[in-house]
Amino acid sequence: MPTASVALRAAIHDALAADGALTALLSGPKIYDEPPTSVSFPYVTLGEARVTDYSTGTERGEEHQLTLHAWSRQGGHREAHLIAGALLQALDDAPLPLGDHRLVNLRFALADIRREADGRTYHALVRFRAVTEPA
Repeated sequence: MPTASVALRAAIHDALAADGALTALLSGPKIYDEPPTSVSFPYVTLGEARVTDYSTGTERGEEHQLTLHAWSRQGGHREAHLIAGALLQALDDAPLPLGDHRLVNLRFALADIRREADGRTYHALVRFRAVTEPA
């Protein structure tokens, strides 16, 4: 997998963990690749990523579709919506450092908030689109 995607995921994790509004909603920096077995709700997981070539005739580049998942059991959609909004505020057009790559842009693409089949868990799926190029 391209190294830009690894750097981008790390930068997103760090930005979310440092975001005061988000960590207040989560009662701490509960942002995970894989949540611990006994994690308390709410929390955020870094989800699926799709990387495609975005090169031009003269410049190399990659397009990244990144999905974040917010999980809540507060009772109702409210907390899931608030967390999705905090993710949007923290990341949309954020100037994240990527080491040997440059983030051209990072934009919000989609949010989908729903109740899971267990009837207790609310799930916000928030997708972003990023473009990177070598530094």
